Amino acid sequence: MPFEFKRLSIPDVILVIPKVFEDERGFFLEGYKKSEFYKNGITVEFNQDNHSKSTKNVLRGLHYQAEPKAQAKLVRCIAGEIFDVAVDIRKNSPTYGKWVGEKLSAENKHMLFIPEGFAHGFRVLSDKAELFYKASNEYSKEHDRGILWNDPDINVNWGNDFEPVLSEKDKHQPKLKDIKD
Repeated sequence: MPFEFKRLSIPDVILVIPKVFEDERGFFLEGYKKSEFYKNGITVEFNQDNHSKSTKNVLRGLHYQAEPKAQAKLVRCIAGEIFDVAVDIRKNSPTYGKWVGEKLSAENKHMLFIPEGFAHGFRVLSDKAELFYKASNEYSKEHDRGILWNDPDINVNWGNDFEPVLSEKDKHQPKLKDIKD
């Protein structure tokens, strides 16, 4: 089996651990295989790939897209290390307002599947990090939304004391309780 699928404390968020074949030449892994993902409950059709690069302590998020352009994501860190976070923003969910987080790195090669109805963010732990991720819907500026990264009602533990490097947009996002849609 080319992947291990591990459901997290919020079961709809899945840690995907690929089987890595390594030898003196380097390594090979399958980053995505539709049949395996579908067999394990990830039946999303991905429509856009994104690649980002950030420096230490950059914190991006918490981002999501509103309906009808909501996005599921499959996130992989291909250089460096990040702490990746998913927050359940599905109002009728028993885990509404709860979060899960995982360290993703070029070294561990793990991926995080984040379904629609979740806000996503990450903090860069290494000097630099690059992310490559698939999204189920194309980016829509009109549907682009966010939640304040340090919303006390969500209380994400981003790690030891650090000074986050934030975009202007992320500094001024609303709290979850203030979101109407």
